Amino acid sequence: MRIPRQTLCPATALSPSDEGTGSNGGCSATASIISTSKALMAERPRNPAEVSPPPLTSSIPPSLPEEAATLYREVLVAMNDDQIPYAVAGAFALAKYTGIWRMTKDLDLFVKPENVPAALESLRRHSFWCETLDPVWLSKAHRGEYFVDLISGMSNAVIMVDDSWMARTQPAVIAGVASRIICAEDLVASKLFVIRKERFDGADIAHVIYRTRGKLDWPRVLELAGEHWEILLWALILYRYVYPAHTDFVPTSLWQDLLARYLQLVGRPAVAAAFRGSLVDENMFAIDVKEWGLENLLESYRRRQLDKLAGGTTGQPGIAGEGGGGK
Repeated sequence: MRIPRQTLCPATALSPSDEGTGSNGGCSATASIISTSKALMAERPRNPAEVSPPPLTSSIPPSLPEEAATLYREVLVAMNDDQIPYAVAGAFALAKYTGIWRMTKDLDLFVKPENVPAALESLRRHSFWCETLDPVWLSKAHRGEYFVDLISGMSNAVIMVDDSWMARTQPAVIAGVASRIICAEDLVASKLFVIRKERFDGADIAHVIYRTRGKLDWPRVLELAGEHWEILLWALILYRYVYPAHTDFVPTSLWQDLLARYLQLVGRPAVAAAFRGSLVDENMFAIDVKEWGLENLLESYRRRQLDKLAGGTTGQPGIAGEGGGGK
């Protein structure tokens, strides 16, 4: 089920400053969460026998169509002129920190939830057609076949953008405009829960670790993961499986910390711990909630965020019996 459009307004590539080379460099809380999976493959050529479609990812920068470049420039200039803080993410950020390029028709901007209305109003004044698909985390500004995603957090509301994300942005030049790009640590954190059936960003996390040689502010990643540090451990185990010769790119102290926490949890099961499947994928784990009567933490997290946006309660809902030493 698609989420109905919540707000409408009338409407009518990347060149980071230090392009990635591996250096350090009223809505229901239970509404279906739309997928943001992107169409990454180029349009099939007319004669496939003569021209092969490009790979999903490549170290070769794609040619940015002028229509896309114009849209990105106008959006970034508008955000800069109106002094609305943002962090460029998505394909551009992945390219900066890994050297991997993807074909994309959108520009991802992380924006604090409280700044989304101002961003939409700014873009409306510049003749973009705007919509809020999910007030918890996603709005869009369109023109033609290209668009901009304004992202204020994860769709499950576990991790939300705040001032600290803006403070850690890095300078970059996108489509010729001086901009701010998300830091590598926040990029990793933003992908921790992109583990759904139709889209999985574990490879992106592994690539960021590998291409930066693990030179990350790991306490920051732990801070953002918070009590959901097991999802981070899962991502790190995948990284280690993929790159066993480079296990040391993840600090030994971090391995020891997370594995010790995990062994403690496994050795002393918390019988009152809440079911967390809906935070991972509410569709794949729907039967647990709808037929087996297990908890719907997704609803709790999303309702808490909606209340916060409305000026109600603040904070994050806890997970019963699963402290586990999470930071």
